[in-house]
Amino acid sequence: MDTNFTIIGGGVVGMSLAWGLLKHGHRVTILDGDDGSYRASRGNFGLVWVQGKGAKAPHYARWTRLSASLFADFVEELTETTGIPLGLQQNGGFDYHFSEESLARTLATYEKLKQDLGGDYPFEVLRGEDLRKEEPTVGPEVQAAILHHEDGHLNPLKLLHALHRDVQRMGGIYRPNHQVVTVSKTDHFTLTCANGETFHSERVILSAGLGALALGPSMGFVTPLEPERGQVLITEKLPPMLRRPSVTARQVDEGGIQIGATNERVGFQNNTTTRGLASLAAEAIRTHPFLAKTKLVRSWGALRIMSRDGLPIYQQSPTMPGAYLVTCHSGITLAAVHGKRLPGWFDQKDDAPNLEKFSEDRFRL
Repeated sequence: MDTNFTIIGGGVVGMSLAWGLLKHGHRVTILDGDDGSYRASRGNFGLVWVQGKGAKAPHYARWTRLSASLFADFVEELTETTGIPLGLQQNGGFDYHFSEESLARTLATYEKLKQDLGGDYPFEVLRGEDLRKEEPTVGPEVQAAILHHEDGHLNPLKLLHALHRDVQRMGGIYRPNHQVVTVSKTDHFTLTCANGETFHSERVILSAGLGALALGPSMGFVTPLEPERGQVLITEKLPPMLRRPSVTARQVDEGGIQIGATNERVGFQNNTTTRGLASLAAEAIRTHPFLAKTKLVRSWGALRIMSRDGLPIYQQSPTMPGAYLVTCHSGITLAAVHGKRLPGWFDQKDDAPNLEKFSEDRFRL
C-alpha cells in the first residue's frame, strides 16, 4: 500500500490535515476537485476568530482558543519552510455595537461563557476616547466595541498556497481534477475518480466541504451540512488605516480593505447581489466613515460549509472503520489545531484530543 491516508479535498482543512499527518510520518495523497468545485478556502474572510464562538457550546470555545494559541507557531513553521509570508496579525479583534442594548446582550453571553471556561476569556469593553485611541477611524454612531485579545487575521490565499507547497515538499502527493465519486472498502479502501482513475489507501479522510454531501452517506456518515452564502467587497489598496480586524472590515496585508460578510441561506447560489453588497457597504461606512470615499475594486460570493448546529464534525465512520469525516465552517481559525493536534486523534495517541462531543452522535439522537 503506497498511502497511509488519502484525503478527499484540497482546501485549507484537507491540506492542514495532510500537513500534520506528514509531520507525523504518514504517507499522504490528496485528491482534489476541479475549478468548478465550491471553494470556501478561496472565498473566505481570513479571520482567526475566537470571539463569540462556542457561546452555547464551551467545548467548541476551548477548541477554537486552542487553535488560536497555536497559530503563531503554526505560521512560523510554514513561513520558515516555504518562504511565504502569511500576514498574520493577532493582537485582538473588535466587535462593534451601535447601541447599549446590543452591547448588553452580547456581554451577557460572553460573561456566561467566561464562567463556563473557568474565568479565562480575555476581552474588554472600550468606549468613547478609549475606543478611538485604539481605532481612530471608528465613526460617531459606534457606541462601544468588545476587544477580544485572542483574535486576529491573515491572508487566507497565502495560507492555502503555503500549505500546498509544504505538503508537496514533505512528499505529499496532490492530484487536482480528481473528483472522487465512490469509496469502497475490503481489506483496504478503493477510491474511484470521475476520470476513471482509482487509488488505494489504508485510511480515508473526507474533508471535501460541501462535496461531502454526495459522498458522506455512502461512507456511513450523516453529513448534516448545508451551504451559507457570504458576499464580500474589496476596496482599492490604501495606506494603513485599520489597526485591528472586525467581522465588518479588515485591512489585508496588501492594503485593500475587505468588507463582509453576508449570512444567507440561499442554497447553492454563490453569486453576488446588489442588495447584499449594498447592505455590506452601508454597515462598513457606518462603522468607518472614511470608507465612503474609497473605491471598490471587486466583490465575490462564496459558500460556507455549515453543519446543522454550526459546530465542526469529527467522526469515524461506523460502517467503514478507518474512514473519517472532518468538516467545519472555520477552516482558517482551526487550521493550526487541525495541523498540530488532529493527527494524534487519527492515530489514537494517549495525548489525542477528546472530540467525542463533535461526533455525529449529536445528530442521531
